[in-house]
Amino acid sequence: MSIELLIEHYGLLAIFLGAAFEGETAAFLGGVISHRGLLSYWSASLAATAGSFAGDQFWFFAGRYAARWGLVRRLMERPTLARATRLLERYPTGFILAFRFLVGLRTISPIVIGTTRIATGKFIVLNAAAALVWGQLFTALGYLFGHGIQQTLGHLPLHRHLLIAIGAAAVVAAAALAFRKMKLSARHS
Repeated sequence: MSIELLIEHYGLLAIFLGAAFEGETAAFLGGVISHRGLLSYWSASLAATAGSFAGDQFWFFAGRYAARWGLVRRLMERPTLARATRLLERYPTGFILAFRFLVGLRTISPIVIGTTRIATGKFIVLNAAAALVWGQLFTALGYLFGHGIQQTLGHLPLHRHLLIAIGAAAVVAAAALAFRKMKLSARHS
């Protein structure tokens, strides 16, 4: 079975699961794949949106359930989580809308939110709105990147196109993490 057939059969599921558990790279690759015509843009972006929403809902409910565990309470005292909690308490709506765009806080934030008194309904509505924007944005970036690669290097074999996209996503993620680390170091100095 070729990579193209695998993508046509399981691509949407892979984008959904990738967006639920990893995030940006899955949505970005969904955009690259849709640029190649193996999936429609809208199906790829909606799979990324749904995956992001479902993953964050899962972690929110995990936080809601585990909030009373001693281990979770001790973890909440760690500097990164304490900072996320302070941001959440100060700007609850803005934090819920923005956490998936904050490097290093995407996975832990729904757990933190789940440990608070924020209403489940409010989180669902805000999470859905933010997931919709996030899914469209990162899938569109992947689509545009795929277009740019094709314009620059011509029509490459799919596996090379995807490897370039994965490499670009890794470089961007590493740069974002390095920037965040420098910013945190500057605060502590």
